[in-house]
Amino acid sequence: MSSPILTGPALRLGIAGLGTVGIGVVKIVQRHADMLAMRAGRPVQITAVCARDQNKDRGADLSGYAWETDAVTLAQRDDIDVFVEVMGGHEGAAKDATEAALRAGKDVVTANKALLAHHGQALAETAEANGQVIRFEAAVAGGIPCIKTLTEGLAGNQLRRVMGVMNGTCNYILTRMEDAGLPYDTVFEEANQLGYLESDPTLDVGGIDAGHKLALMASIAFGTKVAFENVQLEGIGRISIDDIRRAGDMGYKIKLLGVAQMTGRGLEQRMTPCLVPASSALGQLSGGTNMVVFEGDSVGQIVMRGAGAGEGPTASAIMGDVMDVARGLRLPTFGAPATQLVEAAPAVTAAPAPYYLRINLSDKPGALAKVAQTLGDAGISISRMRQYGHADTSAPVLIVTHKTTTDAIHYAVSQFPATGVVEGDPVALRIEEL
Repeated sequence: MSSPILTGPALRLGIAGLGTVGIGVVKIVQRHADMLAMRAGRPVQITAVCARDQNKDRGADLSGYAWETDAVTLAQRDDIDVFVEVMGGHEGAAKDATEAALRAGKDVVTANKALLAHHGQALAETAEANGQVIRFEAAVAGGIPCIKTLTEGLAGNQLRRVMGVMNGTCNYILTRMEDAGLPYDTVFEEANQLGYLESDPTLDVGGIDAGHKLALMASIAFGTKVAFENVQLEGIGRISIDDIRRAGDMGYKIKLLGVAQMTGRGLEQRMTPCLVPASSALGQLSGGTNMVVFEGDSVGQIVMRGAGAGEGPTASAIMGDVMDVARGLRLPTFGAPATQLVEAAPAVTAAPAPYYLRINLSDKPGALAKVAQTLGDAGISISRMRQYGHADTSAPVLIVTHKTTTDAIHYAVSQFPATGVVEGDPVALRIEEL
């Protein structure tokens, strides 16, 4: 291969964090140095790295790089142009070092969704006031280029809706439960043993990790300040193997689905378990794969599918951002100047939709009539209903409603205890129309 024609000085990287993703970036830079230089028109080099333990074997040769044990010190070095933050965490070292890098005149490439979900507006304002850029493709859906698609490819569209399956661990758990017929607790422990779960598992199964991603995409899509605190969150812990089987009987799959859309009431953001048609692209998504769906007024609906985590996909996304910086592409953090982003009023789901209800009904005369009356009093009509075999003194009843509102469902569920025939807590899941 002939030497690339270079037209600019080397772009020098400082990498903070040498875990799986950080080492993945090192490997790409070392393996593809000539290709990167050819595509960027300038060399892309690592000059310094940061981690606590310099003696740990990380499977890559780091001997040619300056070493720092403090991320802030790395961020302020004169011999780096881009601070690559792959430490994680939304407070402490990651936040301090990112702020230090921006104030020291460094561009920032990060995979840290939590940092941006909590501090994105302030960091964007700092970056733009100092003439720097923050790039974060790797923070959302791993190897899927959804941030670039929103900020560039769909820049001529008014976005109507952003949705998708954005946590591979939750999708793995739900599809594994279905495929193997295993209960949630068993598959949760299996996922933990395989290393799929965060050190705090609620970040995954509680929907928090995916909620961070949804808030970042919603900011770009709708020109609003990041508002993670307004994301409606519900994890997958209440989903039983019976729910999965019975949803399947009726032609649906259960997914932890993120949806963001601007309504007349404000910005709706929710990350909750939903039913989707089994035949849909989202319904057919299996394992740890992510899928993001965008709907624009000109382009219509587009679907993007790919690996949502892991060394290769996440490092690939980081390098895509690095290459944009090397080529001189400089865009506002969230697609529009941070000072022009608006603070959107939070809105709860208002659009009517069918709902799935799972109720344990006492084996008493007139029990079903009481439930139907309660639903009718809330303005909810029944589309389909199935009753399954008895368990002791109760029987599970599955109801699919006609289109109704979230408020009506919540009201009906709140009235079930007064009927005296509903045992335990009902499960109510929205059926999302795709």
